[in-house]
Amino acid sequence: MESIPDTAIWAGAAVIGYLLGSIPFGLVITQMAGLGDIRAIGSGNIGATNVLRTGRKDLAAATFLLDSGKAGLAALLFAFLFADRIPAIGLFAGAMAFIGHCFPVWLQFKGGKGVATYAGLLFAAVWQIGLFAAVCWLTVAFLARRSSVAALTTALFVPVVAWGLNLSLIHVMILVVLTALVFWRHATNIKRILDGTEPKFGQAKSKTTDAEAPAP
Repeated sequence: MESIPDTAIWAGAAVIGYLLGSIPFGLVITQMAGLGDIRAIGSGNIGATNVLRTGRKDLAAATFLLDSGKAGLAALLFAFLFADRIPAIGLFAGAMAFIGHCFPVWLQFKGGKGVATYAGLLFAAVWQIGLFAAVCWLTVAFLARRSSVAALTTALFVPVVAWGLNLSLIHVMILVVLTALVFWRHATNIKRILDGTEPKFGQAKSKTTDAEAPAP
């Protein structure tokens, strides 16, 4: 592997990470369970939150784990093979899986918000930040009773924690980009938070709200 140029490693991480991330597990799982096209349910997106709207908690949990795992697999694979030469390559591969989940080529680039995928890549690439993210999300979710608020708050602090851990600039910059994408994917949620109309856990959403908001 010493003969493989660094540019080829970066390119391979980008392509393989993206393709892994593009696997629409939520869509595949619900179709295999005989529930039809998840894109015709709730918000119309492929993530675990929308799968939960089918009433199948087991399928939602499986979707969450698989969406997390695809980014984790990409990160661990490239870190194992090439981290000695390119320390940030695992995080980059996981980041590309995140992008693949949000913009899957198989579904006309209409994917989820990437929260589960982000969690998976953090635990696989920088477990300390993954642990922080889990604690932060649970704490904010408990206090605010809103998943979107927890996700946005956690994403905002992730690059700060990376900087505090003295990770390299490229690590921090990758996480800054991912945090920006999380905010972009939550644009509708942010609008509802500012309007005071973002629903809390267990609170029913209107059809308009569901139609506007992609699932994680």
